[in-house]
Amino acid sequence: MADPVADDSPPLAEEPDKAGQRARRLFWPGGLSSRLLILTVLFVALAELLILPPALAQFEEGWLLERVRTAEVASVGVELAPDQVVSSSQASKLLNGAGVVLVAVQSDGVRRLLLASPLDQTPYLVDLRENNLASVWSAPFQTLFGGEGRMVRVVAKPRYRDGDFIEIVAPDAPLRKELVGYLIRLLTLTALTTAVAGAVVYLSLNAFLVRPMQRITRAMERFRADPDDPRAHIQPSNRRDEIGRAEAELDRMQADLRAALNSRARLAALGEAVAKINHDLRNMLTSAQIASERLALSGDPRVAQALPRLERALDRAVTLASDVLAYGRSQETAPNPGPVALLAAVDAAAEDAGLSDEGVRLWTDIDPGEAVSADSEQLHRILVNLLRNAREAIEGVEGRAGKGEVRVSLDQDDGHSLVRLADNGPGVPERAIERLFLPFGGSAKSGGTGLGLAIARELAQGHGGDLTLAENGPSGAVFLLRLPGVIEPETPPRTGRRPRTRTA
Repeated sequence: MADPVADDSPPLAEEPDKAGQRARRLFWPGGLSSRLLILTVLFVALAELLILPPALAQFEEGWLLERVRTAEVASVGVELAPDQVVSSSQASKLLNGAGVVLVAVQSDGVRRLLLASPLDQTPYLVDLRENNLASVWSAPFQTLFGGEGRMVRVVAKPRYRDGDFIEIVAPDAPLRKELVGYLIRLLTLTALTTAVAGAVVYLSLNAFLVRPMQRITRAMERFRADPDDPRAHIQPSNRRDEIGRAEAELDRMQADLRAALNSRARLAALGEAVAKINHDLRNMLTSAQIASERLALSGDPRVAQALPRLERALDRAVTLASDVLAYGRSQETAPNPGPVALLAAVDAAAEDAGLSDEGVRLWTDIDPGEAVSADSEQLHRILVNLLRNAREAIEGVEGRAGKGEVRVSLDQDDGHSLVRLADNGPGVPERAIERLFLPFGGSAKSGGTGLGLAIARELAQGHGGDLTLAENGPSGAVFLLRLPGVIEPETPPRTGRRPRTRTA
C-alpha cells in the first residue's frame, strides 16, 4: 500500500512563478482604464520633467547675468575714479553692493582686475558665452549638488562698456537658495499641471476609447454566456473610426452567429425527430424488401423488368435510414471512393430525379467508358439532388409546360474530374445565392428546406472536392462538381462526340 504522506510532485517548484505573477498583478493592474490612468500620469509627468533642465538653466543664467551687470556698473565707477584707483572701503562697498568678490575685464587681449577680495578657494566656471546645451543645462545641477560654501566664476560679454569679456566671482550660496526656491515652485506647478493635463487626457481617452471598448467587451462576454440575452446585442454608435467599425463588425458577427446557432438548433431538432422515427422507418423498409422478394417469384415479365429498380431504391432507402442519425449530428459517413461509371450513374440519378423525355430531358456528353473516383451511393445522392433541383426550377417557370433540359458533361483539370451540370431554367435568384449551400437558408423555391444543395456540397467536400455555382443567369444555372483524381476511360472515346439523349 502506498504511503499517503509520500508525494513525488515538486509543489515548491511553482511557487516562484506564482509569486512573480502576484507581484506583476500588484504593480501592473489588469484593467485597461487603470493602466491608461497610470500611463497618462507617467507620460505627462515625464513631459513636465523634461522642461526642468532648461527652466533651471534659464533661471540661473538670469540670476548670474544680473550679478554681472551690477558688477559691470560698479567697474565703470572704478574707472571714473582718479587714477582708476579706489580705497579699500569703497571697493568693499562696491563689491558688497554687486554681491560679488571679484570683478575683472579683458579688452584687446589684456585682462585687468578692477575689484577684488581675497579668495580662499578655486571657483568653478560658468561661461555664459557658450551655446553648448549639455554644459548650459548641467550648470544648475552643479550648483545644487556641488556642496556648500563654493564660489562661482562667471564670464560674459559686457553690455555697458567695450571689451572682450567681463568676469566676476561670487559665492553660490545665494544662487543655490534662489535656485532651490524656484525648483520647489516649478515642481509644484509641474505637479498641478500634470494632474490637470493627466485628468483631461485620461477622461478624454476614457470617453472616446476605453468606455466603448468596455461596452464591446461586455457585449462579447454576455453573448458568449447567452447569445439570446438582449443585453448581449451591441447597438452600433455609427462612429466612422476603428471603434465604429469594430462595433459594426461585432453586430454583424452576432447576427451571423445567431443565425448559425438557430440553424444548428433546427438541425439538432431534425436529428432528434429522425431518431424517433428511424426505427419505424427501418421496419417499413424491411417489410417492403420482403414484399419485393415475393414479387420476384410471381413470374410476371413486367414485374421482373421493374424489380431491379425497386430493389435499388429500397437498398438506398435502407442505407439512408441507417445514416440519417449521423447526418442529424452533422456527421456524414466517410466516403469509400472507387471507380464509378459516370454515364450509368447519371442515368440512374436522372430516373430517381424524375427526368423524362416528356418533360425535362437529360442530355449527356459522356463516353460509356469514362469514370470518376467517388463513393457510388454518395455520388448518386449528389447527382439526384442537383438534377431534381434543376427539374423543379424548370417546371416552376410559367408558360413552358414543364419542358426543358439538363446537360451533363465531364472534363479534367489539374488532376481533378469536373462534372458540369447545366440547365436552361430561370437561374438561381440573387437573394438565394449568398446562402445557397446553407441548410434551411439556401432554398430558391417556395416550401423548400434548402437541405439538398447543403447535403450535396457536404458529400463533395467529404471526397476532398467541392460543389460550386459556376454560372448563373436568366438562361440557366451551371453547377460544377469537382472530384479529386482522374480515371482513364476503359474504351477509347468516340470521335466527334455529340450530346446523347437519354431514352425512357
